Amino acid sequence: MLPETFMTRLILLRHGQSQWNLENRFTGWVDVDLTAEGEAQARRGGELIAAAGFKPAVMFTSVLTRAKRTGALALAAAGLKDVPVVEDWRLNERHYGGLTGLDKAETAEKHGEDQVKVWRRSYDVPPPPLAPGGEFDFTADLRYADKEIPDTESLKTTLDRVQPYWDAEIAPRLKAGEDVLIAAHGNSLRAIVKLLFAVPDDQIVDVEIPTGNPLEIDLDANLKPTAARYLDEGRAQALPSIA
Repeated sequence: MLPETFMTRLILLRHGQSQWNLENRFTGWVDVDLTAEGEAQARRGGELIAAAGFKPAVMFTSVLTRAKRTGALALAAAGLKDVPVVEDWRLNERHYGGLTGLDKAETAEKHGEDQVKVWRRSYDVPPPPLAPGGEFDFTADLRYADKEIPDTESLKTTLDRVQPYWDAEIAPRLKAGEDVLIAAHGNSLRAIVKLLFAVPDDQIVDVEIPTGNPLEIDLDANLKPTAARYLDEGRAQALPSIA
């Protein structure tokens, strides 16, 4: 039986700026690396983690380079190089379907800003599917061998793949009293925030986790948030309310 004072800590760390972030392109599952600025953001995140006295038992991340390197750089900056790392594609960024690789401004000119806003920001409307056999067809990628991967995703379907992984792999570590770091992406982390804070469908799309700014969440024995804060308070964004 867990003590009444049981608390475990979770930190969500969104990857630093990637090259395609800089170029304003829809990235999704394309394996783009960090820019020099993104590397600096990751290291700064690690310094904040160290200053908070956070020592995770494990780090979970996606299979994409920008998230993996952000996590590795943060751990190194925090003096935590020996923390075990678990990679899984279910923590990948949202799959942007047929928008993958496109310039965001040019896409808005072609399809209209209102339509692109629906694709980007609605909870359950995905972009058009990615055509098979093209430059960004991920079915031949060995990281996804024998897996049923999507050809497009909304935030809702991103949550549909993140939640089973959370329930099976991440939640048990937290319930065992282990502190956990997750280095991932804007939408996979948004899915976790929706799950933990029970954010309504029409409000979750407005939740924006800053790049490289660790979000620390205190959890009780039932994994209900009891407190949450951004470690870089100068770059903090609005947090969902804690009931």
